Amino acid sequence: MAEIIQRDGAWAFDGTTVRITPGLHRSVPLFRQTYGEIAVPLEAVAGIVYEPERKRGRLRLRLREGADPLLQATGGRLPDTADPYRLVVDMDTSGIAEYVAEEIRHALLLDQIPKEPTKAYLLPGPPVPVSVRSSDGTVSFDGTQVRIDWADTADRIKRATGPRVVHVGDLVQVEWLPNTGHEDGLLRFVTRETVFAKLPPEKDPYALDLWGSARRDLLTALVATAVTARLPHPSTRTADGHDGYADHWPERHPDRSAPASAVPPQADHHDVLLRRLRELGELHRDGVLTDEEFARTKAVVLRGF
Repeated sequence: MAEIIQRDGAWAFDGTTVRITPGLHRSVPLFRQTYGEIAVPLEAVAGIVYEPERKRGRLRLRLREGADPLLQATGGRLPDTADPYRLVVDMDTSGIAEYVAEEIRHALLLDQIPKEPTKAYLLPGPPVPVSVRSSDGTVSFDGTQVRIDWADTADRIKRATGPRVVHVGDLVQVEWLPNTGHEDGLLRFVTRETVFAKLPPEKDPYALDLWGSARRDLLTALVATAVTARLPHPSTRTADGHDGYADHWPERHPDRSAPASAVPPQADHHDVLLRRLRELGELHRDGVLTDEEFARTKAVVLRGF
């Protein structure tokens, strides 16, 4: 057993699994403490490095592309301190850090672990159900459907549409950008109907606009990861960039025939456009949207199509 325990957390390697446990110190970001312990199978590891610095060093674990739904959902956009695959190491324990890194490298070589992208997720992501309260509302995922309950501070267009419920089988993609404190973030659930009609996140009833506490909003990556883990793996994408959704359609909807592709055909685009415009028109007639808001939102929808 190769093990290193630091204030930032603990890594233990038993020859087959790297077990990563976040530290309990207040300096450890809320995201890592909430994500909890991660068991990384050796076959998911691409490499490991120890980076010594003047006052402290860092262990960094590199995972194979496509192995982890967390890395897939966040796209490398997690802040460095929130990255669970990075461990801050005190200089007086640098020898232990180098030993752990060497043990993992030796096991990778011995087991001849490939560095190529994986064909399936090798890590499960966070357990469900998972629920996060953000600046725009509360988003929950129970393993089968996503539910968004809008906060009082959400745009009134969103509040007027009421809670949004989306079945995982109707999702094509999850988009996530962090709230950096300088720029707003977003968590968007892209469905077959909305794939070509993306409204600004503050107006989109399928998106959370992350503009409040960056520390709290970062937790929305938990939901993004849990949903991503249950969507088709990126290796199923076709040559034209579609995500292989059609290949999974029969098993998600056994009572329906499979569509030609993950993207709705042109006739469906027209139907979706008309439906979105009707919805906007009803909100305008009911007084929910002002003339200016209606015109601006309508223009965005038309541009999206």
